Amino acid sequence: MTIQWFPGHMTKARRQIEAKLKLIDVAIELLDARLPMSSRNPMVDDILGKKPRLILLNKADLADPAVTEAWLDHFGNMGLSALAIDAISGTQVKQIIPRCRELASELIERQLRKGMNPRPIRALVVGIPNIGKSTLINTLAGRKVAATGDRPGVTKGQQWIRMAGGQLELLDTPGILWPKFEDQTVGMRLAATGAIKEEVFHPEEVAFYLVKDLAVSYPNALPERYGVEPVAGDLENPDTIVSVLEAIGRKRGCLLSGGRIDLEKTSLLILRELREGKLGRISLERPS
Repeated sequence: MTIQWFPGHMTKARRQIEAKLKLIDVAIELLDARLPMSSRNPMVDDILGKKPRLILLNKADLADPAVTEAWLDHFGNMGLSALAIDAISGTQVKQIIPRCRELASELIERQLRKGMNPRPIRALVVGIPNIGKSTLINTLAGRKVAATGDRPGVTKGQQWIRMAGGQLELLDTPGILWPKFEDQTVGMRLAATGAIKEEVFHPEEVAFYLVKDLAVSYPNALPERYGVEPVAGDLENPDTIVSVLEAIGRKRGCLLSGGRIDLEKTSLLILRELREGKLGRISLERPS
């Protein structure tokens, strides 16, 4: 399966971001803690250039904590400031403004030397669709100022938003996906976690990928959630994975006429429960 999705409003969003960069002091790049590299738009480095950047690993409550720590070390070794957060509960969100002030310290010092009261730091929030940008902004602001949703493409335009306390102004932007996934595994991971609209991929293929991946990385996740036997057999044999999907469908009553397993319904169930954290705290990639 080839997953491609590059709506026209994303091309427009890139142009808008590039036009606003001269007004920006700090860039905040929001990633999915479960798949930090797959949720990094490879165009962002070119777009942002040398702007000071804060990496936020969002949805850390859904990710494997040990793997998240490894990612924080990885970004630190790259010379990037990184923080694991949960935008919904607010975990670690209070650390964002101090981190931004650190990144903008030279600007603040210049203003103080000139006898000026430092103005609010202006930050740009970038990330792929459904990564939690609007939820983060609402949490920082302490009120609902940005539209949120559980589907990609909710934010359609840009808006400047002043945060509580007046120390930070954020520019919210629509999520930007890239025109082509060079590695289709990236597309599978993004589809599994909900960054890509379900209309453009086949849930059975994504669930097939996910079951195979979990069999290696988290072999107890599916047996504990669905009461099925651990995956046994050759993982390169498609029948091995299909038998697991069928067993889960049978357990959950995902049946068609004649007692046949509804693989589409079963696949959507597994993907939904992954996104809701019901399969446990799972990371889909590691910083190797």
